[in-house]
Amino acid sequence: MFMGLAYVLMWSSAFSSARIIVQDAPPLMALSVRFLVSGLAAILIAMWSGQSARMTAAQWRNTIIYGVCQNGLYLGLFFVAMQWIGAGLAAIIASAMPLVVAALSRIFLNERVGPLGVAGLLAGFAGVALIMGSRVSGGADPLGLLLCAIGVLALAVATLAVRGATSGGNIMMIVGLQMLVASAVLAPVALMLEEPLINWSPRLGLAFAYTTIVPGLLATWVWFRLIGRIGSTRAAAYHFLNPFFGVAIAAALLGEPIGLRDLLGVAIITAGIWAVQVSRRTAPA
Repeated sequence: MFMGLAYVLMWSSAFSSARIIVQDAPPLMALSVRFLVSGLAAILIAMWSGQSARMTAAQWRNTIIYGVCQNGLYLGLFFVAMQWIGAGLAAIIASAMPLVVAALSRIFLNERVGPLGVAGLLAGFAGVALIMGSRVSGGADPLGLLLCAIGVLALAVATLAVRGATSGGNIMMIVGLQMLVASAVLAPVALMLEEPLINWSPRLGLAFAYTTIVPGLLATWVWFRLIGRIGSTRAAAYHFLNPFFGVAIAAALLGEPIGLRDLLGVAIITAGIWAVQVSRRTAPA
């Protein structure tokens, strides 16, 4: 329980720190540097603890998939999107990930979702639509919303690849390697699309240091450990809390407003994700 709550708190806080960073630095460039620093630190820690980079071809494949989808695409797209949309909205959209995972698992892995799960999927996406509709009418950028939607799909693919990457152990080494993969993917894109204009400030430095160490390194390590300990379905259940933590942190740190429709949408999303997870645990094979 403590590990799951710690992960959710760290992961949800990343949306607010990212929002701070993208206001003062190019988002893709900042992410690429963050992954480089976090990846090298993770590899040094792994080597110090005796972990090896020797992995099977399947582990390497899943590590690369995870690095590209989780950090390169998901976080890359979210960082870009948060130039135009709020951190609370980004956190809520990302919380729909378990719903997408359930759908992809049914299509590609033939995992059954019972009637309760179907109802949960419909309710969850209705909650996302309710909140997105509220923010669009309030001026949220449609391009930012689209980038977040694509990012959630990439995050779902990465989640399905986690267990294949960590099946042989060496978790901290894999954490570092997948971050270096993401850095290598984002660096050339950042150089092509972004101007290296940075507004240096203590605020930026603190936000960058925090997002590099806490959501970047610690949260990823805890996520891998959590999945290894209780499985991907039960671990994903902790994403129930992401909307609450994400919106609350964004409101506290950034002063982003919380409306009645936001709270209603969060409640619907949370109920939908819960229903999907319960159905996946109880549905017959």
